Amino acid sequence: MASPSPHDRSRKEDDEDDPVERMISRTGCAELHYAVQECMAEHQDWRLCQSQVQTFKDCMMNFQNARKEQLRKQRAASTQSAPS
Repeated sequence: MASPSPHDRSRKEDDEDDPVERMISRTGCAELHYAVQECMAEHQDWRLCQSQVQTFKDCMMNFQNARKEQLRKQRAASTQSAPS
């Protein structure tokens, strides 16, 4: 049985089972991730997909910054409510 090509970036029906796909879906950046994959599948050259890569990167950075802020607020709230 032949193994799938590592360069096949088309979406599969079983993406829900992929932990990376689940993680990206939780960020709200999944459609941008798919745009990068589709561009790569079409052009086979990441250099031609830089606008899609940058848009996806910006979305992921926004998510990470929001998550850091959320965790910082949770830590601050838990230290304020802890008995002295």
